[in-house]
Amino acid sequence: MTHAHDTTPETSPAEDFTLSAELAETEDWVDDRSRDRADDRDLTTGEADLADRQSLRRITSLRTELEDITEVEYRQLRLERVVLVGVWTEGTQTDADNSMTELAALAETAGSEVLDAMTQRRGKPDPSTYIGSGKVAELTEVVRATGADTVICDGDLAPSQLRNLEDKTGVKVVDRTALILDIFAQHAKSKEGKAQVELAQLQYMTQRLRGWGGNLSRQAGGRAAGGEGIGGRGPGETKIETDRRRISARIAKLRRELKELEGTREVKRADRKRHQVPSVVIAGYTNAGKSSLINRLTEAGLLVEDALFATLDATTRRTTTADGREYTMSDTVGFVRHLPHQLVEAFRSTLEEVADADLVLHVVDGSHPDPEGQIAAVRAVFADVDATGVPEIVVVNKADAADPMVIARLRQREPGCLVVSARTGEGIEEARRVVEGELPRPAVAFTALLPYDRGDLVDRLHRFGEIDSMEHTADGTRLVGRAEPALADELAAYAV
Repeated sequence: MTHAHDTTPETSPAEDFTLSAELAETEDWVDDRSRDRADDRDLTTGEADLADRQSLRRITSLRTELEDITEVEYRQLRLERVVLVGVWTEGTQTDADNSMTELAALAETAGSEVLDAMTQRRGKPDPSTYIGSGKVAELTEVVRATGADTVICDGDLAPSQLRNLEDKTGVKVVDRTALILDIFAQHAKSKEGKAQVELAQLQYMTQRLRGWGGNLSRQAGGRAAGGEGIGGRGPGETKIETDRRRISARIAKLRRELKELEGTREVKRADRKRHQVPSVVIAGYTNAGKSSLINRLTEAGLLVEDALFATLDATTRRTTTADGREYTMSDTVGFVRHLPHQLVEAFRSTLEEVADADLVLHVVDGSHPDPEGQIAAVRAVFADVDATGVPEIVVVNKADAADPMVIARLRQREPGCLVVSARTGEGIEEARRVVEGELPRPAVAFTALLPYDRGDLVDRLHRFGEIDSMEHTADGTRLVGRAEPALADELAAYAV
């Protein structure tokens, strides 16, 4: 058996020293170049992360070919030249066009070039091929004429529909769920994000395993069959059963890991609650500008990219109100129409940040062709994670690029909504004042005279309470204001 390290040519100690010196010089040069590039970056917008992500874009010449896969079959999306297909079952033509536009944006975010798109009006998708036989023939001609190597369907396809379409078109077929999972796999960066994406992928994969006949079954005989020997042999565990068992074991392990990570999140959340730190969550449709908005409000320095699902890893930043009170602001994964059920389940612990928040900033893309549809899709996910009772402020972003008529329509539909532009800064100060005004206020009024050696209590009142007046006297600091019950109890000993 040959190992990779066996093929490495031998070098003398002197050669090793020379190579090491050359490598050190090269690394120093690379480090200098990296530092020079870093100096030119605007790190407040996550420019370093953005550069790293763009450096991993897919190779233009890469093509996808159908192969018989003898291991677990999972459609690894090496997308390049694609044709989009959609079935329009309800709504208007505009709704169908918007859905296909979004699918094209998803495909481009995954690294593909969209060559053509076609839609079909049907009462319901064809159970065999998703689109009818006539449309399949038309699709096959389009694939051949354009040289496409992948077909992306705007819907969730059954395994049989995927297989039938692949057999008839001769190219790989991908559904909407697999496409979104592929984007998530590219963009996940944290340990929790990667585990959540892998869990969603495995849940998707489990239903789409396919075998290649009885020759893959395991034969058990002789001692392996409990001493039965001749006459006692029979088909054992098939390859597809083995794959399914391995996937189930991996899913169980990922769920345990996510449970541990969720415990860490719960500890942090409990710590914030113990100190009565209000929490604000920014949620909304993908690419609505949530990360740009949180950067404006808190100078968080999060990655900003004009792409769908640019942010997958939940980020929390502490910030302060104008009067010095602390609160947290969290960025969340973006939502989308028909967000795959597997993703909702895998990201449930992250999405539950919305349900536990004191206030939700629901960000809407004012320049989108269908902002009302975005609002409905996001609120549907709120309902899935039991977050419909959380106070909500609708923030219409990208005002600099939006049609004034659309803004007026949204103001009428959502009374009290805020109109901002995270890019230009328009409306940001008003949004900050509204957020601070909507934060929960401490409930217990107090008047206390604190000795000068209790500066720690004064500091905590500044951070977690509200001080209406403060006067320095000969006996100590006299304060009047409001605090949460736990802090008010500590102040009771100094009440006047």
